[in-house]
Amino acid sequence: MKKSFFVFVLISTLFLLMSCKEKVMGYSVTLWNLPEQQIAAGEVIPVYIKSNISHVYVAGLSDDAKFEVPLWQMTEPEKLKDAKKTAEKFTEYAHTYASAKIDGLPIRAQTVNTAKQVYRLRKGENIKVLYKGTGQAVMAGKKPLEGDWLRVLTDDGTQGWCFSYNLALFETDSSGKRIGGEEIVEEEVTDIYMEKVCSTVWYPELYKTLIDSNNIDITRLNPSYRFVIDEENKKVSLTLNDIHQSWEYNGFVKKDTKEYQLTGIPAVVYYKSSEFIVIRYTGESGKPQDLNFVAINGSLSDIVTAERERRTNAYARVFEHGSVYKSGNWGQISLTEDGVFRWTNNKQLVNQSIIPAVAKSGGTVNAKYVVSKKLMEYYDGVLTFFFDGTDKEVNFLYKLEAGAMRLEDASNATFDGNMVKSRGSGALILYFTVQ
Repeated sequence: MKKSFFVFVLISTLFLLMSCKEKVMGYSVTLWNLPEQQIAAGEVIPVYIKSNISHVYVAGLSDDAKFEVPLWQMTEPEKLKDAKKTAEKFTEYAHTYASAKIDGLPIRAQTVNTAKQVYRLRKGENIKVLYKGTGQAVMAGKKPLEGDWLRVLTDDGTQGWCFSYNLALFETDSSGKRIGGEEIVEEEVTDIYMEKVCSTVWYPELYKTLIDSNNIDITRLNPSYRFVIDEENKKVSLTLNDIHQSWEYNGFVKKDTKEYQLTGIPAVVYYKSSEFIVIRYTGESGKPQDLNFVAINGSLSDIVTAERERRTNAYARVFEHGSVYKSGNWGQISLTEDGVFRWTNNKQLVNQSIIPAVAKSGGTVNAKYVVSKKLMEYYDGVLTFFFDGTDKEVNFLYKLEAGAMRLEDASNATFDGNMVKSRGSGALILYFTVQ
């Protein structure tokens, strides 16, 4: 009985130990050195778990030494014999890495020099060489360049083909230590034109046109619409009415004189002058569009604030000139300091469709528009009435005179943004006296 009991306990213990051992889901080939585990690229190791949430494999050479590995650093798990066969594909370059000799070296989708670019390397950037491929020769004029098409892997998991002519290959050990090869020192790319681009906040070209002509339409001058490269925080932002994009800033590649491709960003900068650039942006549609941007002297927010103050001051002068204006034909206008009005006995203006029939007798008034230079001799500005009961604004050119105010219907005047460029022909003129 004692012997049978001992055998039962032994078998139960072995079964428990076997059940606690985690099952291997497959075997993968390492594509990148794992120096913390002293595992070199090209080795076959068991994989226990694949997490698509964390984007890692749980792998290890034993139950007691498991570790996480990013998915892109290993091949898909498979049977041991299949994984060993897969590893043979990487044998020649198992310990080989490479550095880019030039800035902007492309990694392509296929082994053709005109194939789609999937990545652009910085000078000195290291990549893993996976294996050699065959493809179209890369030409320098009529002469083919020396080199091979190599399947490579970047440190963000991008795979593609890179021609080796501008690559410096080197070997590493399992700890990731470099063994021989040509040293490529990564240089910080500086350029006087890009320095100007990066140090300036760029606004849509329309803004300068409006500001230079004193046509400050604050509904169109949105300070958030701009192009900015923030080197300190490594951010690039492009914001317009229909574009709201932000990217990490990783430098640029100079494609031509005053032409710069932002690294990893679908935007090319064309430097035209210290006050004008063009951004060629390629959105989700895949169709490039050229966007013109300008530098603004001073703060755009300050310009908008100054325009608001102009409107406030212009109305204040009208109110200080008189709070009540009366006409025997056109009724009486009563104003308050904060821009509220009441216009009574205005039936004739309603009959002539200058004031909408649905309009109430009160509302708000301001000086949102300015007049062009040629009109300044005859008018002080424009008063815009917003009557309760209608969304339609009613505009009058105005002139303050001794003890009076002259209004002129601007229904048919020519407006350009925030400016009245010319008066309408045959416009009705209203004369009010200060009460």
